[in-house]
Amino acid sequence: MKVKGNTKYIFVTGGVVSSLGKGIVASSLGRLLKERGYKVTIQKFDPYLNVDPGTMSPYQHGEVFVTEDGAETDLDLGHYERFINENLTQYNNLTSGRVMSRIIEKERRGDFLGGTVQTVPHVTDEIKRNIKLAGEKTGADFVITEIGGTIGDIESDPFIEAIRQWKREAGRENIAYIHVTLLPYLKAAGELKTKPTQHSVKTLQGLGVAPDVIVVRSEHPVDQNIKKKISIFCDIDEEAVIESEDAKSLYEIPLTMEKLGLADVICKHFNLENKKPSLEGWSKMVDKFKHPKKSLKVVVVGKYVELKDAYISIHESIEHAGFNLDTKVEIDYLKAGDFDVKSLSKYAGILVPGGFGDRGIGGKIDAIQYARENNIPFLGICLGMQMACVEFARNVLGYKDATSTEFDKDTKTPVISLMEEQEGIEDMGGTMRLGAYPCVLKDDSIAAQVYGNTEIAERHRHRYEFNNTYREEFEKAGMDIVGLSPNGKYVEVVEIKNHSYFVACQYHPEFKSRPNRPHPLFTGWIKAAIKKIEGK
Repeated sequence: MKVKGNTKYIFVTGGVVSSLGKGIVASSLGRLLKERGYKVTIQKFDPYLNVDPGTMSPYQHGEVFVTEDGAETDLDLGHYERFINENLTQYNNLTSGRVMSRIIEKERRGDFLGGTVQTVPHVTDEIKRNIKLAGEKTGADFVITEIGGTIGDIESDPFIEAIRQWKREAGRENIAYIHVTLLPYLKAAGELKTKPTQHSVKTLQGLGVAPDVIVVRSEHPVDQNIKKKISIFCDIDEEAVIESEDAKSLYEIPLTMEKLGLADVICKHFNLENKKPSLEGWSKMVDKFKHPKKSLKVVVVGKYVELKDAYISIHESIEHAGFNLDTKVEIDYLKAGDFDVKSLSKYAGILVPGGFGDRGIGGKIDAIQYARENNIPFLGICLGMQMACVEFARNVLGYKDATSTEFDKDTKTPVISLMEEQEGIEDMGGTMRLGAYPCVLKDDSIAAQVYGNTEIAERHRHRYEFNNTYREEFEKAGMDIVGLSPNGKYVEVVEIKNHSYFVACQYHPEFKSRPNRPHPLFTGWIKAAIKKIEGK
């Protein structure tokens, strides 16, 4: 397997502990290289045996991010897209489960000609195939690959072996290895300790991978003596030891990494032109985040509120809309079904997100009713849109038993029902309506106004839809169906007339929001919330 062209490959690994922010380091580097005029793509390799995170509970792995082409992926792909402003694809996420599935399919077909199937070369070859495809499908100058997990984990060993072998295919001159580690601070000793980093690097070196850059995470300043010590013991240039402190905003990190020279080190490593990056726009965006002129408080009423990562794209989308309107948006999370409805009065906006299953449905419906009846700006997403329809059917149309067939297959008022193409499907993974689909909006709708367009395309992840049997009845009673699939079959967006902002969509707008290009539905919602608190 030989690589064509001159693509450069950067592999980001983690050591000592998990959750060090490898994805943010990869995303920040991607942004800095893109600002230098290079084409960048980023991919994530996850060692778990699930084929994808699509069937996982959000409590296990955070939200499931959906790409334009319908891949259910790790939430880090959301960070990648938001930082480098590129739409990623199925080639940007790979799991051990997917690797194993492909190999077993080949073995069952007899593709290995009766040979023994082994980790080396078969598993590692499949991993390398994905590295190669990521570059070929995008034509990227840089392919940045984050390896999930922590060095020393059994699960990640095949991926480390694959990126070691990749030196043979791509050439060592076309590869850079970045290792992200923790520098713990011992309060009793009053100093940072480098030993965990040294051991982590030695473990990595023992697997045949020598890091070219070490990014150290610390809650305390890292002085030059510490960097020099790491340089000596880890056999790395002193300038290639980069510190990464905690930041108020994720979007500050590329600016910090630029000051510390991360992209400079990478360009020098590859002997590439180190163009001056254009970061003025990014800096202005961060400055808006840090110095808002206004503030308001909104609430997300959901099922998985104990884990912020379960709604990370929604959280980021709200912040994008806020700081682009010079507003600090404080976001509270209330567990559906476990809150006092009267407490909603203190919020300028209410959002009900997606989810699966009937737990907390009553609380979501109560929140939607409160928003509708009290003229509080409301945004419903996926299940949030479906429950807005159920609430309207129950409390406006008078169908007290109205619900979704997801929760009651025998209901007499199925205002939400299973999509036709989902009938008879038994497998859970990868079988929903996934990825980007077109939608046509009514000219005079709020949605069309905020989008500035009547033809849009948004990413979906659902099995159930609005039941068209009730379409005419809903519209006569005041819920407008303003967004439809081009063939008129699927209801995509609904709105309430004569309301400050009551918009609910079947798709997931949060997946397409960017820090410097917030999603129109979130911007419209926050604008309405600002007007609400200002009494306009």
